[in-house]
Amino acid sequence: MNDHGPALKVTDLTVVLESGRPVVEHVDLELAPRETLGLVGESGSGKTTTGYALLGFARPGMRIASGEVQIGSESIALHDEKAARRLRGRVVSHVPQDPATSLNPALRVTAALADMRAGGATSSWVTDSLTRVQLPATREFGRRFPHELSGGQQQRVLIACALANEPPLLVLDEPTTGLDVVTQARILDEIARLRDQREVAMVYVSHDLAVVAQVADRIAVMYGGIVVEQGPTSELLSRPRHPYTRGLVSSIPDHRVRKVVRGIPGVAVGIADRPDGCPFAPRCPQVVPACSAGVPELASDGVRSVRCIRADQTPPLSSLENTSGSRPADAATLLSVEGLRVAHHGRGTTVVAAEDISFEVRVGECVALVGESGSGKTTIARAIAGLHPPDGGRMSLGGEELAGAVRGRSRELRRRCQMVFQNPYESLNPRRRVIDEVARPARLLRGMSGRDARAEAERLLERVRLPAGIGRRFPTELSGGERQRIAIARALAAAPSLLICDEITSALDVSVQAAVIELLTELRRDLSLSLVFITHSLPVVASLADRVLILHDGQICEEGSVEQVFQTPRHERTQQLLQAAPAMSDLVETTGGGAQQLPASSR
Repeated sequence: MNDHGPALKVTDLTVVLESGRPVVEHVDLELAPRETLGLVGESGSGKTTTGYALLGFARPGMRIASGEVQIGSESIALHDEKAARRLRGRVVSHVPQDPATSLNPALRVTAALADMRAGGATSSWVTDSLTRVQLPATREFGRRFPHELSGGQQQRVLIACALANEPPLLVLDEPTTGLDVVTQARILDEIARLRDQREVAMVYVSHDLAVVAQVADRIAVMYGGIVVEQGPTSELLSRPRHPYTRGLVSSIPDHRVRKVVRGIPGVAVGIADRPDGCPFAPRCPQVVPACSAGVPELASDGVRSVRCIRADQTPPLSSLENTSGSRPADAATLLSVEGLRVAHHGRGTTVVAAEDISFEVRVGECVALVGESGSGKTTIARAIAGLHPPDGGRMSLGGEELAGAVRGRSRELRRRCQMVFQNPYESLNPRRRVIDEVARPARLLRGMSGRDARAEAERLLERVRLPAGIGRRFPTELSGGERQRIAIARALAAAPSLLICDEITSALDVSVQAAVIELLTELRRDLSLSLVFITHSLPVVASLADRVLILHDGQICEEGSVEQVFQTPRHERTQQLLQAAPAMSDLVETTGGGAQQLPASSR
């Protein structure tokens, strides 16, 4: 801490439902000026609720029951919404997760900035605000609407709005989720630069430990509504003392150190399901009967604090040799793409999304398509699935030519080629129960009876590690990770030969992402399933894929085995992607055997 005192001090913060059931309990945090605290945990851990509470805000159905939030010399009125609102923007600002829905679609960039500035905004101030976040300070850019900006530009506008009144504290809630690695790296660099130049303290809320490790000085790990561990970033990630923190770190793939990722067994505990004792006890490998006696105290040595009665028993991290890439060298070709050209046609305009794309996928092989937003990878995937008719080229599956439109393909070809979409919220029918949604492809594409299709659906739900009885529920009753596994089960119900996965792990918690990677690896091994895996995450590629295609401006700029491309990248774009991708191995000192450390040339 500096001589001016903490920028943020949170004491015994508790947020409850209207029923009185705790959502977040006994949270204590302290933050110095120019310091960044990472607030991490799975969905439902309470991190976002805590972030909102720092603004004196509780979401509908919740209320702040007790606690104190001091920001500099100002005290946030936790029980007076009007008083707290007067401090928002001036004392503390919030950068939300989704800029597309957070920016007013009717306001141009200049108007959005001016709307946030207390006392009005001059043209020179607007210019300075845009320059501060490295956006074009031109009249043309200032007149754009949010839909005319890229995702990275939208996020920068939001950050500029949050800094409009130069608050001493900034709360950022998943500000880079869904962005490609290059755009993400630029945003993270911008956040770090603004923190240093403007002396802003920051609370960075995220489920992505690899990203948090890049910007945070200290990390607080939350689970079940409480802080279970807190400490300096490098020390906490290198030597986690709480078994939950260790599980999170072990779940994170790394493109520089190839390893098997392990998901945390079980599912994150819900608000209504929290046990009387330690909330992590039902999933903990170190659990003993005493863990059920009560929530452990947060023990501190002055630098690190941990809430676990067996913290001294937590084993060190270990890296395991990656077992992906198990495709036989002589496997037959399943998918062949030759000279593919795909374009988007508008009123008198044609935008070429992909040009001269050629590659093969063999039986049991995973080929990853990687690139920045707009590189054409999703358009290529949709063309292979028959959802976007190509303008040229040829595609075949198992030697049989694929028509450009899915309606022109036989039922057998539709069965053999299935796609899992990025957003399970939109791809599942909210009015159909899970069991019926998964059984549908088995009935329509495999000709199964209703009874047999439901039995197959139950088997697949078990296969994707979902709890018994989930088939009776509707998609809206499930978490994002559960929905994504249901989408995978639905695709598998058709018994496909080829599964096209479009960014299916981009918004998942790291532990759920690890479980999905484990699942896909098992399916490849057991069913000889082939994958076309579209992603912007190089660590996921390193954990799952055999070969990788790097895309830029709709063309393949580099391809080869994962080891080949990641160890000795030749194209400038590949080198840029590898340099921008966050790597846990930069901070985590793993012990144990078998990790394959990539050489410095790949960095």
